Amino acid sequence: MPGVYLDDSDNFDISLRRFKKQVEKAGILSELKKRQHYEKPSVMKKKKKAAAKKRLAKKMRKMRTM
Repeated sequence: MPGVYLDDSDNFDISLRRFKKQVEKAGILSELKKRQHYEKPSVMKKKKKAAAKKRLAKKMRKMRTM
């Protein structure tokens, strides 16, 4: 769990920015968005396959331009 310890001399804006960076690095927001709605396992498999296909197509385009 991310957390930021504050001193009396710390600026709130800077501390908030540090906290947001820690939350982003931990992947909490993306995990929350994923869990917000239930996805059937078959839908998850389709999405993974589509993402893999997209990555492969991008890789092939990149190889052709070289």
